[in-house]
Amino acid sequence: MAKEDYYKLLGVDKNASDAEIKKSYRRLAMKFHPDRNKDDPQLAEKKFKEVKEAYEVLSDPKMRSAYDQFGHAGVDPSMGGGQGFGGFGGAESFSDIFGDVFGDIFGGGGRQRSSVQRGADLRYNLELTLEEAVGGTEATVKVPVLVTCSECNGSGARKGSSPVTCSTCHGQGQVRMQQGFFSVQQTCPTCRGTGKQIKDPCPKCYGQGRVQETKTLSVKVPAGVDSGDRVRLAGEGEAGVNGGPAGDLYVQVHVKEHPIFTRDGANLYCEVPINFPTACLGGELEVPTLNGKVKLKIPPETQTGKLFRLRGKGVKPVRGGGVGDLLCRVQIETPVHLTREQKELVEKLRDSLTGGGKQHSPQEHSWIDGVKSFFDNLTG
Repeated sequence: MAKEDYYKLLGVDKNASDAEIKKSYRRLAMKFHPDRNKDDPQLAEKKFKEVKEAYEVLSDPKMRSAYDQFGHAGVDPSMGGGQGFGGFGGAESFSDIFGDVFGDIFGGGGRQRSSVQRGADLRYNLELTLEEAVGGTEATVKVPVLVTCSECNGSGARKGSSPVTCSTCHGQGQVRMQQGFFSVQQTCPTCRGTGKQIKDPCPKCYGQGRVQETKTLSVKVPAGVDSGDRVRLAGEGEAGVNGGPAGDLYVQVHVKEHPIFTRDGANLYCEVPINFPTACLGGELEVPTLNGKVKLKIPPETQTGKLFRLRGKGVKPVRGGGVGDLLCRVQIETPVHLTREQKELVEKLRDSLTGGGKQHSPQEHSWIDGVKSFFDNLTG
């Protein structure tokens, strides 16, 4: 049975461009793919093979020229022409066409894999005190990292020799295997996709092109950083492969707990204990800041938990904005280890405060009234 004209099979004329032929083949291959024709897979497979055969001829310049001059006889190996179908000639395979459509599940779309790779990024955890984080600092870090081998300059081959083209994939980095009417492309098992073989490995890096060393680096930490912030050191990560660029080093900041201050964004908080007489009568205290001591005025009748704001005594954030505040929360401290005389004085004070009809403890009376109302509602 005579074969159908390849141009008619693909639905293009004889002057069609390579792009038009490829576009038509992709459309027809999708149409006749057996997985899309469950009702009659045998007929679909037959048409699929015919379309694929036509495309393999017309997409190869030499085979297309022979076909244009001699017809099927010019490309049919049984008649002395061409190199057959399903081999690894110049025409693109099924995986070449559908790599873009199916995400290269058939082997990468026929494109040569680049052996040049960027080095990996690294992370280093840097602990800082609150003072260092707020004021900025310069830290020295030691980082284990893969660097380019100085013996072979990253080639992986012994000095005086060079890598050679892989004998299995001929430098392509990938090989094709015919499985039925599918041409499946896989990473070359010999060179692992690099396209090169090292016959005489470097004695220092054993053919890897990189060796591990410990770098000592100086890190300038800007003022105002906080836990979770990162400082990027470009090119200080792992060395690239086969001349690829080095990765980056990311220094991750972690601020240690401070014995006095707690940070929340641009603001600082601290607890300030005061004695009972100062809370009653008022007074003045010295409180610490990151820049030294300041005076804090305590008004009379100050209650525990009262928050005092010292403006501009906080942190200037690293990403800009105004300086935060220092917020001091006072805690009234109950006296301990009282002498007999002191206890007698406290007793007299208590008697004095509970007599006379004046409410010297408004919060206490308000709370008692609330409890009484609560129980009255329950019994009512």
